[in-house]
Amino acid sequence: MSNYTPTKFATALLLSVLLAACGGNDAPAPETPAAEAAGTAVEPTTAEPALDAVEGEPALADAPGGDPAPADPGAPAAAMPADAAGLVAGRDYEEIPGGKPLEPLNGKIEVVEVFNYVCPACAAFQPLVNSWKARLPADVRFTYVPAAFGPRWDPYVRAYYAAEAMGIAERTHDAVFNALHIERTLKGERGEDSPAEIGAFYAKHGVDAKQFASTMASFAVDSKYNRAKQFIVRSQANSTPTMIVNGKYRIKGTSFENMLENTSAMIARVRAQGSAAE
Repeated sequence: MSNYTPTKFATALLLSVLLAACGGNDAPAPETPAAEAAGTAVEPTTAEPALDAVEGEPALADAPGGDPAPADPGAPAAAMPADAAGLVAGRDYEEIPGGKPLEPLNGKIEVVEVFNYVCPACAAFQPLVNSWKARLPADVRFTYVPAAFGPRWDPYVRAYYAAEAMGIAERTHDAVFNALHIERTLKGERGEDSPAEIGAFYAKHGVDAKQFASTMASFAVDSKYNRAKQFIVRSQANSTPTMIVNGKYRIKGTSFENMLENTSAMIARVRAQGSAAE
């Protein structure tokens, strides 16, 4: 395992993102504002993917074209009503039409993070997620859902599910971010990591490299890959990281910290409404 702390990780990651933005790599990582990586008041998004439509699921659509009508400068600003949890629709979250959870809730409140290891913003977000999810109550189920938002993201969707199938996802999660964004022993957007190279990395964490690469191409991983894609399209999660509660609420925020605060508030609201048992 790599020897680093969350604080050192975040600091080093910020430096690497700043350097990468000026580095002129042939295949640069998705652009991430430096302020976002530091957790300041910006919209926490990374990539704008073009997901193919999945059979039986709606495709993501571009926003309608045309210039908006000019606002009347003399008109008063419309009030944005907050609910009992202090959340404002459109500002703090968006309700997902026809949204469904990834898994049956079975009395739990589901929180999904749509992410990918290649995403620099996800790497900056991860230390905050680690601290936040460690304090989640027992009625909350937290699940990572990896997104294939580009050809070099795809292998890491398969790598996550292969690691999960082989029982090492939890202990290797932070290490993969570190290898891609700090140590740069894996290439991510800077090149192309083959299944054999990815398998060799995971072999350092107690599995057979060839078996890992084979598992990445297995039917079980294909099934989870397709299910993840369906969930992401259905949830209209078109950037990473994205937090989704019960498949119904896509959380927004002015910073990574604020996004987690809003996720906590939505958990409290769902619990108060008694909708965890749906």
